[in-house]
Amino acid sequence: MSRMLDHLSRPSPLPILSVLLLLSSASPQPLQAQSTSVPLPPSAKLPKPKVDRPGFPPIPKFKDIAQSVGLTVSHTSSGEKRYIIESMSGGAGLFDCDDDGRLDIVTVNGSTVDRYQNGGDPMVTLYHQEPDGTFKDITKQAGLARLGWGMGVAVADYDNDGKLDLFVTGYGGNVLYHNLGNCKFEDVTEKAGVRGGGFSTGAAWGDYDRDGNVDLFVSRYVHVDLAGMPAPGSNKFCLYKGLQVQCGPWGLQGESDLLYHNRGDGTFEEVSVKAGVQNQIGYYGLGVMWSDYDNDGWPDLVVANDSVPNYLYHNNHNGTFSEVGMLSGISLSGDGTQLGNMGIDFGDYDHSGRSSLFITTFQEQPKALWRNTGANGFEDVSWPSGLGRPSYQDVCWGTSFFDMANTGWLDLLIACGHVYPQIDSLENSPHYRQPIFLERNNRDGTFDEVSKEAGLTDLPLKSRRGAAFGDVFNTGNIDVVLINVGEPPTLLLNQNTAPNHRVLFRLIGTKSNRAAIGARVTIHAAGVRQMAEVRGGNSYLSQNDLRLHFGLGKSTKIDSVEVRWPGGKVEMLENVAADSIYTIVEGGGIREAKPFSATLAAH
Repeated sequence: MSRMLDHLSRPSPLPILSVLLLLSSASPQPLQAQSTSVPLPPSAKLPKPKVDRPGFPPIPKFKDIAQSVGLTVSHTSSGEKRYIIESMSGGAGLFDCDDDGRLDIVTVNGSTVDRYQNGGDPMVTLYHQEPDGTFKDITKQAGLARLGWGMGVAVADYDNDGKLDLFVTGYGGNVLYHNLGNCKFEDVTEKAGVRGGGFSTGAAWGDYDRDGNVDLFVSRYVHVDLAGMPAPGSNKFCLYKGLQVQCGPWGLQGESDLLYHNRGDGTFEEVSVKAGVQNQIGYYGLGVMWSDYDNDGWPDLVVANDSVPNYLYHNNHNGTFSEVGMLSGISLSGDGTQLGNMGIDFGDYDHSGRSSLFITTFQEQPKALWRNTGANGFEDVSWPSGLGRPSYQDVCWGTSFFDMANTGWLDLLIACGHVYPQIDSLENSPHYRQPIFLERNNRDGTFDEVSKEAGLTDLPLKSRRGAAFGDVFNTGNIDVVLINVGEPPTLLLNQNTAPNHRVLFRLIGTKSNRAAIGARVTIHAAGVRQMAEVRGGNSYLSQNDLRLHFGLGKSTKIDSVEVRWPGGKVEMLENVAADSIYTIVEGGGIREAKPFSATLAAH
């Protein structure tokens, strides 16, 4: 109770309307028509136009190499998108399924109403990275045989056996694949007790009670009955700019969320009600993530809710949570508007030592950045940061903070695509297939859009969803896998040529969970402090590389590395050389160091 009173004593930056909305126990009602538009602010409140920055390295070029390296399986989706279930899939993931030191790729497949009613589709495709940097579809031999309607993926070692396991969300139920080794998996869903049901979307692993066993949160979206879905244009929630479109999420019943506590014996107990994270109001959950936003050593939970307020669950250190989204300032925009929240990421973009929050949103809404101010909660800086405007007209999903040129400052990529194919019939309107946005960190709290300089405007437009970020080829540069609705995926190869230094840390827990989900690494190099956390679930329904990447600029060494393990133990390393991939074991220091690879000639 005292901790909750502490949160209540903090000043709230939101208008009284927000507090009244929080106190309402009824189902959420829209304050305006569906898909609330947020007007652009006066130009005086926006950052100055982009200028040349002579001291900055050149913008890296990104090249789509998916087809040439074998990523050819198409995401399955209906063309007309008559129902909301047909628009939301899906996620992508990067993880090393056989511990050979190379990242493998998992993509969600989706489905259609007709195909699902006839048994469904394989929920995911798994690509194994071969030694030459190409990818081989090993889905069948890997045992990933469950059929359904895939939505998202999240990775962790739930039984601490040293092999990364795969969780897949989907409509009608989820799947847990236990890794047997060598990319062979066993479906243990029913045995583990994590089947769930309904319209599951986001998933994130996190050891919320710090017992050494990683737990699992699953967000759910809307209640969908395939036998009785409302037809496009059948009510006010099925109209958009005069078009008859799919219905929802407003006007549809929301689904509760799920929290699975890991018993440590291969089974889980669903504890969302007991823990206070069940989503009693019935909001529309999409992107989810665990992060220690207040630096107290315990993982907290954010749920991005579509078209209604977001949740921020503060960890009470006793197996329960307090919902403080409104009081912290991240539930609504700074002016009290409900946003169409989709993808999510935390990052210390301003070197404050605190994790700030970025969430992608719907058309005619700013893509939202909440700066973590510490004791006073979060401040909406979407407009002054420059992030609110470039993708304002687009519907955006997958995203992540990442250091594109190894400068030591976090940049941001945003993948977009509309939900209504019908919008192509409107003149002077954004299209169904939309751009990718790249935002460079200007190191002063603002960002510049540099999509053109990076070559992203030359790529074909797609309707994109999930995005997974990681050093796919161990070159020290972060690449991106993107899901394209109804098409094969995109793999953006980061062709960075800046002569900056960098490092990757792979963490292995011993007393903590084996994959070190929730561990925090803080480094000091060349007078700059950087911080990152290991997360089992990121972006929009996706999984980033579990290894932590830091750009070091001109620095050839790191003065100090602080590792705070999920159980709370802190270990220090000093004078760590740049330009290697390090494996750090809890209680054992650096176990292995490998140099980065040169970019493969085939790429």
